[in-house]
Amino acid sequence: MAASASDSEPEGFAVAVVREETAWKVTPLDASALTNLDDAERQLRDLRAAGAAFGLLDVDDEFFIVVRPAPGGSRLLVSDATAALDYDVAADVLDALDVDIPDYDPDELDDVEPWEEGDLAVLSDLGLPDAVMSVIVGDTDLYADEQIGMIAARMGFADELGKVLDSLGH
Repeated sequence: MAASASDSEPEGFAVAVVREETAWKVTPLDASALTNLDDAERQLRDLRAAGAAFGLLDVDDEFFIVVRPAPGGSRLLVSDATAALDYDVAADVLDALDVDIPDYDPDELDDVEPWEEGDLAVLSDLGLPDAVMSVIVGDTDLYADEQIGMIAARMGFADELGKVLDSLGH
């Protein structure tokens, strides 16, 4: 497994998004979700939501992860596979996807274009087609929180997300 970018907890946020009948509900997850995929999945499963639930993780504004628990295993998307070189949680996602961690010299990493790994259609049944997710993930000029904001705006829970992020001081 990769070493984390630093010995301290990464900055960012982790939220659960639940579709309850006609409304979205966004709640914060514990910060441990930013460092451990199993913990993020556990927190999402513990919600016991009747509607569709998924997690959005912004790790250091460097990359984001979508986690959607399902009975046969979580559907996952990481916006930048190269993040697995520096962050355990990204390495956890690649491991769960059965994808090798990229083999790059850390000095060469700045010259490598990031790429996503996982299920671009992870939210398609909830209103975010894989083609739109591909455009969002492909815009590498945006920070992860901006990409998550685009997901929230497109799906209709931007206001709810904004309130939670304000409460978290983000």
